[in-house]
Amino acid sequence: MNTSITRLLLTVFGAPAAALAVWALAVPLAGTTLTVRTGGGTSTVGPVPVAVASLLAGLAGWALLAVLERSATRPRRIWTITAVTVLALSLTGPLTGAAGAGAALVLVLLHLVVGSVLVLGLARR
Repeated sequence: MNTSITRLLLTVFGAPAAALAVWALAVPLAGTTLTVRTGGGTSTVGPVPVAVASLLAGLAGWALLAVLERSATRPRRIWTITAVTVLALSLTGPLTGAAGAGAALVLVLLHLVVGSVLVLGLARR
């Protein structure tokens, strides 16, 4: 396997690993309740949704980068600007949907950790 593919795979699978580490520190160890408002009630965010959402974000980022590398003149620049914009927009979810300040803080941190891993890791390709 070449170095580029290895780096991509480490990045895409590193994002969920980093998110799960944050979740493990915040929820079981620190005792934060990660609750979000949904429709008419609330829902608790567990490790599976954290891992799945992080993995899907990584795969989507990788796919976008692959498309840009084939069609754009400056793919990394376009990808980085797009990824940072998506990360900034994604922060509205935890800021408006979290049930409590502690949950909002942890959810924002999860978004920032996953976004940082993906932006830094995929842009280096």
